[in-house]
Amino acid sequence: MTHLAKPDEPAQRVVLITGPSGAGRSTAINVLEDLGYEAIDNLPLSLIPRLLDGPPRGVPLALGLDVRNRDFSAINLIELIDRLTRLPDYEPEVLYLDCSTEQLLRRFNETRRRHPLQVEGAPMDAILAEHDMLAPVRARADVLVDTSELSPHDLKTELARWFDTQAGHRLTVSVQSFSYKRGVPRGVDIMFDCRFLANPHWEPELRPLDGRNSLVQNYVASDPRFAEFFEKLRDLVLFALPAHLEEGKAHLVIGFGCTGGQHRSVTMAEKMADALAKAGWQVSIRHRELERREKAPAPDDGLTTGPLAVTATL
Repeated sequence: MTHLAKPDEPAQRVVLITGPSGAGRSTAINVLEDLGYEAIDNLPLSLIPRLLDGPPRGVPLALGLDVRNRDFSAINLIELIDRLTRLPDYEPEVLYLDCSTEQLLRRFNETRRRHPLQVEGAPMDAILAEHDMLAPVRARADVLVDTSELSPHDLKTELARWFDTQAGHRLTVSVQSFSYKRGVPRGVDIMFDCRFLANPHWEPELRPLDGRNSLVQNYVASDPRFAEFFEKLRDLVLFALPAHLEEGKAHLVIGFGCTGGQHRSVTMAEKMADALAKAGWQVSIRHRELERREKAPAPDDGLTTGPLAVTATL
């Protein structure tokens, strides 16, 4: 790595992606490739200096590194990080994808894949050994993402927040519903509590339905506080979005929470997503708790928004 950047030549951005096996490294590589990175997976550490030698490529690099790499070790990886950090030609970042041992074990059992470090003994032994091996690298991470409760969609959204190469080019808005009982979702920028609104849960005929259903929406909207609450929030969000875009933000997540994440928060998310799409914003919508249910009740009329994750643009 002997190339010296010209004064007006930008440094080469290099994202080193690592973490325990099964935590989502391959998914992250694909996401960054979709974001415009030149992505290379499982390159031996000893070949990375040769890869980086020469003039910058004009596009950022994403390099996937894990225990399957030839000559991989935490010491070698940290030495590489330190070397790149000292050189002004390069702008290195370490993306570490972490995951709980219980979730990793579940993933390996579900896929029936063998852990790369497993020779003899139980898979958990290999998982724990890898966690210990990577601990020094985890401590050096610039971006740490815990994928234990993240779907591939969640992971893509989170990585786009950190690594989008066109930040500020167009602001995308994600509107999400959730249950406070299951905790606040990661990565929410603006959050609103809907638990004071009329709760369809106490109506037997509405309880099995969800906020995508027009009957539920009408019930929530019948609360005398709903109209003013929704209008004030809509106006606030529409006021704030251009400011976030001007600031250079590429993605904004708005969360609506209620007790169970089924009726009130879903209703608010649906109506807000619809209002923002009609105002010309690029909007995606997700309902975390409905996605966790194996069989969510399907909408019963044409007045609902349809799938659990949709994109609406005008």
